[in-house]
Amino acid sequence: MNLVNITEPAILIRISKAYVAKMSPDELYNTVRGRWKLNPKVAEKADFAFIIHKGIIKEVYKIDSWHPASKGSGLNISGDFAGRYEFVGEVALDSIRKKYKLASIKHYFVRGNSNPINYINLV
Repeated sequence: MNLVNITEPAILIRISKAYVAKMSPDELYNTVRGRWKLNPKVAEKADFAFIIHKGIIKEVYKIDSWHPASKGSGLNISGDFAGRYEFVGEVALDSIRKKYKLASIKHYFVRGNSNPINYINLV
């Protein structure tokens, strides 16, 4: 598995139980795009959302916007949405996906950090 360095402004979203290997990009999008506790002012600087499972990039989405999460937004999740956000976007262009999909980015995560959100190149 090759290690990659992300050069685009991005937000990394780690998922575990929500990931199913046979999900289509659209199914994965509806599962992972929302209900995140994050800093919306920082997140809005990200161009892409990288979906990570066990240190491997499973999909890349182009982010159009961030909004407060709500139950009526088509998300495949339940529970409390207070202070949580969701992104609206689409599968990234093939050129971006080919560059990153299925690559390892384990080196971006500090051992012991359980936060599912990681900001990259958003200074």
